[in-house]
Amino acid sequence: MRIGIPKEIKVHEYRVGLTPWSVAELTLHRHDVIVETNAGAGIGFTDSDYRDAGAKIADVNETFNVDLIIKVKEPQLEECERLKPEQVLFTYLHLAANRTQTDALMASGVTAIAYETVTSADGGLPLLKPMSEVAGRMSVQVGAYALQKATGGRGTLLGGVPGVSPGKVVILGGGIAGANAAMMAVGLQADVTILDRSVSRLTWLSEYFKGRVKVLMANDRNLRQQVHSADLVIGAALVPGASAPRLVTREMVADMADGTAMVDISIDQGGCFETSHPTTHEQPTYIEEGVVHYCVANMPGAVARTSTIALNNVTLPYVIELAERGWYSAIKRNPHFANGLNVHDGKIMHPGVAEALDLPLHHLHEAAWEAARELRP
Repeated sequence: MRIGIPKEIKVHEYRVGLTPWSVAELTLHRHDVIVETNAGAGIGFTDSDYRDAGAKIADVNETFNVDLIIKVKEPQLEECERLKPEQVLFTYLHLAANRTQTDALMASGVTAIAYETVTSADGGLPLLKPMSEVAGRMSVQVGAYALQKATGGRGTLLGGVPGVSPGKVVILGGGIAGANAAMMAVGLQADVTILDRSVSRLTWLSEYFKGRVKVLMANDRNLRQQVHSADLVIGAALVPGASAPRLVTREMVADMADGTAMVDISIDQGGCFETSHPTTHEQPTYIEEGVVHYCVANMPGAVARTSTIALNNVTLPYVIELAERGWYSAIKRNPHFANGLNVHDGKIMHPGVAEALDLPLHHLHEAAWEAARELRP
C-alpha cells in the first residue's frame, strides 16, 4: 500500500504522523511510504532519517497521491481539497466542534478514521490517551505561567512559600487528562480539588492520591463554589466523539477574582467554559471577564517531539493493520477500531458527531452495501 505522511500546516504544529522508526516498520512490511519534505524537521527528524528508514521524500502533491494518509491534526480546508473518495485518512478529527471541516470531509468522499474515537475492550480511548496525558500535564505548566503578572495574572505562585498559602487548582473531570493535571499540581504543592460525576472514579482518585487531593461530586453547588474560590481552573471534561459539556457559565467566570486563570483542555471538542474560544500557540491566551484564558486547541503540539513519539507508540499497530488488510477488513474484524470511523462516502458514521452537528447517522453495513451495489456489473 502507498502511505503518505504530509507536513502539518496548522499554526505552530510540529508533530508528524509517523516517526522514522515507524516508517521502517512499514517498509519492512513492504509498503511504500511517501513523506513530505521537512515533515519532521521541526522536531529533529530529517529527510535523511526518513530515507534511511526506506521512505521516499516528495512534495505535498505526491504525498497526498496515496491510498492511506497518516496525519496528526485534522486536515485544514486546503488539505481537504486534496482528498479523494478512494483514500483513507487516519488522524485526529474532533469533528463535533467543527461543522465547516466536517462538510469539507464529507464533500471529499474520503474515508476518515479518527484517533480520538477508537476504543478499547475496557471502554478506554487508547489513541487519545497519550495526548490526554500530555495535555493534562501541560495544563498546570501553562496555567502557572498564566497566573504570572506579565501575562495578565494576579501574581500567584501555585506552590506558595512558607507563610503564604499555595494556589488553589480546581480540575473539572477526573479522567486521564484530569488525573495527569492533578499529578503535576500536587507535585508543585498546590491545593488541588477534582470534580467528577462518577463515584467510582472519585473513589479511585482518592485512593490513588492518598488524600493529597480533594475529590468532590460535580454537581452545580460544588461546581460554583469551587470555581469561585479557584486560582486556576482546568477543564478536562470529555464525551467521546461529541461536543464537550459546557460546565462553567459566563456568570461563574465573572464571579472569579480578576487575574485568576482557566485552561480549557476540552477546547478541541468545543470547550467546557462558556467564555472559551480556540487560540493558537502563537497567541495562546486572552482575558475575558478579568480571567486569563488558555484555549490552545493543539496543546501537545508545544512539546511536539515527546507527543509524536508517544502517539506513534499507540497508533503504529493500527496503521499496520490498515495497510495490511485495508480499512474495511481492519475495522470489520475489530469493533473497537470500527468506532473510529467518522466519515465514509460523504456520510457521518459516528453517533456523537451526528448528534453534535445535527446530521443524519449512517451505519457501516449500509455504506458497505451501497459500495458493493455500485460495483455490480
